[in-house]
Amino acid sequence: MTILRTRVLLDATALPPGTSRGGVSRYVDELVAHWPTARLPLTVVAQSYDVDRYAAVLGPERVVAGPSWLGRQAARLAWEQVGLPALVRAHRADVIFSPHYTMPLAGRVLRHGGRRVAQVVTLHDATFFSHPHLHHGLKARFFPAWTRASVRLADALIAPSQATVDEVRAVTGSPASKFTVIPHGVDHARFRPPGAEEVRAARAWAGLAPDRPYVAFLGTLEPRKNVPALVDAFTRACAHREQPPTLVLAGGRGWDDAIEPALARVPAHLQVLRPGFVPEDLAAGFLGGAEVVAYPSLGEGFGLPVLEGMACAAPVLTTRLLSLPEVGGDAVAYADSPSVADLATALAGLLDDPAQRHTLAQAGRARAARFTWEATVAAHVEVIESVMGRSR
Repeated sequence: MTILRTRVLLDATALPPGTSRGGVSRYVDELVAHWPTARLPLTVVAQSYDVDRYAAVLGPERVVAGPSWLGRQAARLAWEQVGLPALVRAHRADVIFSPHYTMPLAGRVLRHGGRRVAQVVTLHDATFFSHPHLHHGLKARFFPAWTRASVRLADALIAPSQATVDEVRAVTGSPASKFTVIPHGVDHARFRPPGAEEVRAARAWAGLAPDRPYVAFLGTLEPRKNVPALVDAFTRACAHREQPPTLVLAGGRGWDDAIEPALARVPAHLQVLRPGFVPEDLAAGFLGGAEVVAYPSLGEGFGLPVLEGMACAAPVLTTRLLSLPEVGGDAVAYADSPSVADLATALAGLLDDPAQRHTLAQAGRARAARFTWEATVAAHVEVIESVMGRSR
């Protein structure tokens, strides 16, 4: 196999399989899609299920498949410490870019051409510090310690929001100069105000009647998203309405054990649907066709569904916690708190006020236009070129 000169080696092996790309996967996908390869040659290391995806963008010679056994998280983390440095040597990379919290410790001593290989790490959020009870498994036990290691050893750290930087610095004491805040972008070709036929198709996919209004949620059904509180708030806000909307919970089924009891409390005359992952071609119709896009999260490093709802000209309701005000600004509605009572009050207010929903829809669309993946990638390139200049 011919090995081409690489300036940046991007480790994409932490991305999970699946037809729907979650937030971190979409972040990496968009970085690769918009990367200026002529200016800064890039090679991606990926798991087998992502090789074709990245090869279609970069060419097969710029994508390296990791071992087949990397599907187990513990095995991947071990390989990252041994196998990834070997690839860095083989490709003579100047920078290791680790887009998912962890990095190879051996990278600190790798050198070629008289220069040390630099390392850049993205920290997407710090909720395993601020909200440890909302995580489970290896992430809850391992990621706090490893984030501290990355903060201490990486040459530069990227975060999608100032809130994430503040949370990480509060527990690590790291200098602000090591961080760069780079907001995510939004794919404006995919997330845009939908046409009537797109809305009809999304309704049909969700199992909605053609004329039934609905409140949309989009995200993994995990404790951090506060979905049980949304279900109870929906019941409070809609139980006495003559023509209540349907609540549609779209996204992957996570590990929130409180969702089923919340659904059991919903009165029989109200409807809650869980259609699963939204197909990519239906996302704009689903978000843009909603009366309200509700995203009552307890904590985010960024909050892509808020931005995507805004881009689709949907009125968005969210919380003021962590990064979400950085995304929504004054173009979304906020509940006073993520409690059931405050979510119900805010949701009822929006459902009762078409004029406010229209104002938010227009303001959200205008604000979302400021967020582009092209700008996100350009800022990443600046960070990486800066550490290349400092590496000795």
